[in-house]
Amino acid sequence: MNLDFSGHPLFSWYVILLLLSGVVMLAMAAVKVESQSVGWRIFNALLGLGFAGYGIYLGFIFQGGTYIVFFKVFIVPALVIINFIRSTSGRRKAAAAGGQTVGRHR
Repeated sequence: MNLDFSGHPLFSWYVILLLLSGVVMLAMAAVKVESQSVGWRIFNALLGLGFAGYGIYLGFIFQGGTYIVFFKVFIVPALVIINFIRSTSGRRKAAAAGGQTVGRHR
């Protein structure tokens, strides 16, 4: 295992964040939300697999040398989580509004 928080804390935290981001994105892809399209779920799954796969590679297979730090690892999961929360809250609002009908009666 390549995690050494005392010797290489940046690398170790990067691997942990990669794995965490990947698992969270895979979990969001697995949860079916009606207002979230299939395309978004596939996008979440692909990014989750990519992040988790790169984290596993760096954490367990990587033998040293050069590695790439993707700053998108920190930005993309936050945007996807915001989109996921927005889509679930939109569904709840629509369900709550469905019980209340507003309009003119003839």
